[in-house]
Amino acid sequence: MTQPAPCPDAPAAEAPGIPTASPAPGRRISGAVWGALAIVYVVWGSTYLGIRVVVETMPPFLSAGARFIAAGLILSAIIAWRQGPSALKATRAQLTSAAVVGLLLLLGGNGLVVLAETAVPSGLTALLIAVVPAWVVVLRRAFGERPGIGAYSGVLLGLAGLAVLTLPGLSGDVRLWGVLTVIGATVMWSVGSFSSARIPMPANPFAASAYEMVAGGIGCLLVGLGRGEQHGFVLGDVSGRSWTALAYLVVFGSLIAFTAYAWLLHSAPLSLVATYAYVNPVVAVLLGALILNEQLTWPIALGGAVVVAGVCLIVSTERRGRESSR
Repeated sequence: MTQPAPCPDAPAAEAPGIPTASPAPGRRISGAVWGALAIVYVVWGSTYLGIRVVVETMPPFLSAGARFIAAGLILSAIIAWRQGPSALKATRAQLTSAAVVGLLLLLGGNGLVVLAETAVPSGLTALLIAVVPAWVVVLRRAFGERPGIGAYSGVLLGLAGLAVLTLPGLSGDVRLWGVLTVIGATVMWSVGSFSSARIPMPANPFAASAYEMVAGGIGCLLVGLGRGEQHGFVLGDVSGRSWTALAYLVVFGSLIAFTAYAWLLHSAPLSLVATYAYVNPVVAVLLGALILNEQLTWPIALGGAVVVAGVCLIVSTERRGRESSR
């Protein structure tokens, strides 16, 4: 999850700290919208591949910390340059909330994904993460909301697909601890995303994301140091492709794709934007198979298809619910 921060990573119907306004129904979809959507589809779908390449020669949490701190500082500088330093202003309560959300999303969510990808193929990781919208529905129900029968059916489908993907021996030569780590990451990401809409956050959504990235990055660095990832790590041993992948994640995954996503939330129908939740895993699986020669077994294909179908059902139910409430 990068993403989202996004990342590959935000639930289908909401993004941390970003208002979910969308244009009136019936408005013609412009070429700019399709272009931004293509960026979100391809770039966020490719972040799983990028993470897999980074951890080939870099420690997981230290590399994730470097990525998020760099992206957060760059985003802060861009905000100050384009909108003025006042755009970064926030109260202590807002900063605290942003830090908590950043730790949940980027340390608990993305950080655990980076760790898991030392043992789990990037395509399978993306399919496991696709179940995030199902956890969000569960959280909404736990807090008294009534998502609807379609959403519940989507949750059951997603969990069934998750069971197929995690059954020992079905998903190929994959370490179970890695799979369980990804599932833990999806829960952390879901809690962070759910909480971000219910606690005081900085008024500027881009500033909120910058603070989340820096806080999450610092958390990843501290965990990496606590795990002793610095011992025996030599910068000279990092491969050129790992450096390239890290730069790609910072610039394209955490900045360009996020900006495109934030713009889409204000410029396109939310139901269209939400389709990234079931397109990203497909992109990730294809890239993993084509570039890293990751094995695509029938249980992975079947479980992934069931998960994506569940997410599609949840998204379509949410869309119909919003349209009927207008």
